[in-house]
Amino acid sequence: MKAIQMTETGGPEVLQLAEIPDPTPAPGEILIRVESAAVNFADVVRRRGDPFDLPSPLPFTPGIEVAGTVVALGEGVEGPPVGSTVFATAGPYANGGYAELAVAQQANVIPAPEGMDPDVAASLLAVGLTATLMLTEVGHVGTSSTVFIPAAAGGLGSYAVQIAKALGAATIIAGASTPQKRQIALDSGAHHAVDYRGGAWTEDVLELTDGRGVDLALEMTGPEHLGQTARILAPFGRMIVFGAVAGRAGKVNGADLDEVFYAPALGQAIFGFNLTSWFEHRLAPTIGALQRLIGWIADGTIAGPPIQAFPLAEAAETHRLLETGESTGKLVLKP
Repeated sequence: MKAIQMTETGGPEVLQLAEIPDPTPAPGEILIRVESAAVNFADVVRRRGDPFDLPSPLPFTPGIEVAGTVVALGEGVEGPPVGSTVFATAGPYANGGYAELAVAQQANVIPAPEGMDPDVAASLLAVGLTATLMLTEVGHVGTSSTVFIPAAAGGLGSYAVQIAKALGAATIIAGASTPQKRQIALDSGAHHAVDYRGGAWTEDVLELTDGRGVDLALEMTGPEHLGQTARILAPFGRMIVFGAVAGRAGKVNGADLDEVFYAPALGQAIFGFNLTSWFEHRLAPTIGALQRLIGWIADGTIAGPPIQAFPLAEAAETHRLLETGESTGKLVLKP
């Protein structure tokens, strides 16, 4: 089969189209013919060799999230049946989703709702479910909430804006780096949009909230950026840290967080978010959040992010676009 394989860590150029043997599902696994493979920042992290909570043994095929058709069941697996459409987290080790065929643990394979676009299905877990859990189970967004969402024209950000709107948030402030992306966020339901890479973005957010700040701020830039986001928190506001797209080489400046934990200590909180931990330790609310997300998509409450589809051979280009912040919506590969 054709697959993207890397034999070393590094820049996007290490992602090479290769011909490799078809995988065979082991006991407890399901073999999926991939129709859409989502491109996630976790794939970039593993490609670069940055710290990650799972090993990436070389040679390695990236891709943690796919949608497609079941073609074979491993020993002891009763379903979903061959021929059914599913979405899944692939791997998690050498047999990732950037390929014509991918294997997944049975527990990580979910039947897709009838008629759901595979490109949308491939975005449900890593970004859609993450956004849903952060805004509902951690952020407790409601009709009085003011929310700040960075990278609001990207895959996860697009979901978060639409979900915040579905939850009735009073004020949704989107962060995006270009006028085009800010308009995308506004069209998705944000009330305001600011250039969060600009030097005055925290002042802009405070001005939009009459100096109060936001009840919930999402943060995904990196340790050196944490203090900036802390400045926009309202009393009893929450920050959810769910990534570090700029890398983790920098350090958190303790002085920036002094007022969060000490004087004046306004009841603010900082939460770390990792989707794997929710599946391991909070499975029931995680499944509930996924069902809620699928329901929103099924009834048209949210549309999911705009899709940019690329041939499998252009995996390196999708990583470049994602890593440099040039992409909008959700990037998917089509084997």
